[in-house]
Amino acid sequence: MTGEKTTRELVYETNRDVKWICRALQRMEAQDEAFESRIRALEGWRAEKAGEERRVSTIGAGAGGVVGGVVAVIVRVLGGG
Repeated sequence: MTGEKTTRELVYETNRDVKWICRALQRMEAQDEAFESRIRALEGWRAEKAGEERRVSTIGAGAGGVVGGVVAVIVRVLGGG
C-alpha cells in the first residue's frame, strides 16, 4: 500500500481543501463588495457632478437671458431699436 492514501487521509485532505476554498470564496466576496461599494460611490459622485454642471449651465442661461433683456432695453432707450 505504499503510495496509496487511506480513506481517512483522503477525507482529511478533502476537508482541508474545502475549508481553503471556502476561505478563498469569502475573501473574493469581500473584495467584490468593496469593489461594488467603490463603483457606487463613483456613480454617485458622477451623478452629483452632472447635477452641478446642469445647475451651472441653467444659471448661466438664466443670466444670459437677463443680460440680453437688459441690453435690449438699453438699445431701445438709446434709440437703436
